[in-house]
Amino acid sequence: MSCRQCMAGEPLYEIRLADPANEAVAGEIVRFLAERGAPKQSKSDAILMRENAVADFYDFCLDHMNPASMAYRVNEGEWRPFTSLPEELREQWVEGVIAEERVVPYAQPIMSADGDIFGYEVLARFRAEDGKLLSPAEVFGAAKRRNRLYALDRMCRMAAVRSAVHLQGKVFINFIPTSIYSPQHCLRSTTALTRELGLDASKFVFEVVESEQVEDLAHLKSILSYYTEQGFSYALDDVGAGFNTPELLREIRPHYMKLDRGAADGVSEDPIKQRMAGELLRTALQVGAVPLAEGIEREEDYRWLLSLGYQLFQGYLWGRPEPIVPASSQ
Repeated sequence: MSCRQCMAGEPLYEIRLADPANEAVAGEIVRFLAERGAPKQSKSDAILMRENAVADFYDFCLDHMNPASMAYRVNEGEWRPFTSLPEELREQWVEGVIAEERVVPYAQPIMSADGDIFGYEVLARFRAEDGKLLSPAEVFGAAKRRNRLYALDRMCRMAAVRSAVHLQGKVFINFIPTSIYSPQHCLRSTTALTRELGLDASKFVFEVVESEQVEDLAHLKSILSYYTEQGFSYALDDVGAGFNTPELLREIRPHYMKLDRGAADGVSEDPIKQRMAGELLRTALQVGAVPLAEGIEREEDYRWLLSLGYQLFQGYLWGRPEPIVPASSQ
């Protein structure tokens, strides 16, 4: 399976001509293509090209080919209409974020029922070339559209592991399961880094992001199985339709289950949210998972969830995410 998207570097575009007339023009401009970094064609109806040449080639196609019939993909990702290429090229900036590792780990405390700090969730923030903070949603959205989620997810995961040397207790780290091709290969670097830093695997809890969107449960289970074999724990965030039965959750056996902030905020006054919180709590206890409520901003919501039986808590009530300060600087 290709891991071309895993690497930080110039993306490779595959352009499908999909029209005999387009193929004829391409055959006539072999020198043009070679000068612009197009490797030798492996198929008569497709061209491989480095990104720095794509914009120029696009302009040429507008005058000499039929772009409406053409398609392209980046790093063997999904095919898209060739006419949407300009939008893709406007998001080239995310390649700089990945290549230069412009990620800043932030941490938010996770509290135990007795009011002590149980650990921290490490959250990724990103910087633009001018040093300004970028929206995480904007960065991940651009990476997803350019088929670069693995490279970005790996960068964030490794930065979070490195930051763990400055944090006490458990460290929760988000990861995107759909970006991982093979656990044994794609996650090997994470395992190696924890050992290099002298950190015990039991310190880390890897949190599945967008678990309700995971369609390949067998693939997810292979990832979670790998984490378990290496001594890590894992959490399911906002359990959704993909994990809506205790039987399936017992099979997956999460170590932690998180009540989403949408259900936790205002739960002390909302019967619907109270029912949701109760259902997740019962399911967590049935499968042996620790229930954690996040997004807590009000004392009354915390008190209500505490009395219900939640064991861990996270939210602005105890602190907003803050940049991680190295222990030597404290």
